[in-house]
Amino acid sequence: MMKILELKDNFIRFSIDGITPAIANSIRRTLINDIPKLAIENVIYHHGEIRDADGNVYDSSLPLFDEILASRIGLIPLKTDLSMNFRDECSCGGKGCDLCTVTYSINKLGPGMVYSSDIMPVNNPELTVTDPLIPIVELKKNQAMLVTCEAILGRGKEHAKWQATSGVSYKYHRNFHVNKAALDNWQFYKDTCPKSVLSENDTTILFTDDIPCSYLSQLMERDGVVVEEDSTKFIFKFET
Repeated sequence: MMKILELKDNFIRFSIDGITPAIANSIRRTLINDIPKLAIENVIYHHGEIRDADGNVYDSSLPLFDEILASRIGLIPLKTDLSMNFRDECSCGGKGCDLCTVTYSINKLGPGMVYSSDIMPVNNPELTVTDPLIPIVELKKNQAMLVTCEAILGRGKEHAKWQATSGVSYKYHRNFHVNKAALDNWQFYKDTCPKSVLSENDTTILFTDDIPCSYLSQLMERDGVVVEEDSTKFIFKFET
C-alpha cells in the first residue's frame, strides 16, 4: 500500500509497504530512468551580424563554444505535456511537428546575462521554463544571441536532461520505542516532533522518523530506547 506523507509543488515523500528491497530499488531506478520529460534536443545558432530596430549592429559570435551552450540549454528544466508524442513514434515519421516537438527561441542583445527566462516557447506558450533565473551566458557590448531550439520527449535512461526526478532515495521505515521511565526528557521529543508520534500509553511512547525531525536521531544513542526497522516498508522521497 502506498501513502503520501508530504507533497509540495516540486517534492514528494511517500511510504510503500509489503515490498522487498529489490522491488524498492526497481522503483527508484524507474523514477530516475523511465518517466517521460520534455527537454531541448536541438539548438540552431544564427551566426553573423544582427541589427536591432534602430540599426545598431551586433555580433552573434558568442563567448562560449556552441557545444557548451547547447549542453547548458539542454539541461534547462521545461514544463512537460505528457499528451505529446515521442518523436520516433509520431505520425510525422520523426520529421518534427506540433504533436511531438516544441520550438523555442532566444533573442537577446548585450550587454547582460542571458537567463533561462529568455528561452521563449514559439508554438506552445504554456510550456515555459520552470526556473526563470538560471544563467546561461553573459553577453558583452555589441554581442547578441539568436538561437532556435527544438524540445522533444525523452527518458532519463537516454540522457540526464530527460530525468524527471532528482535526489531519489529511500530508507526502511523505522520506529523508536521509548521507555518513559528510562528517558527523563521524553516529553521534549513529543513536544518538538508531534507529527512523529505514532502511539502512547502510560509506560511507552512510539515515534517514527518517516517525516524527519532532527531531534529524533538523538534517540538512537539514549538508554531506554529500542530502535526497530521494518524491511518490508520503505520511505521514498524525491524532487522534480
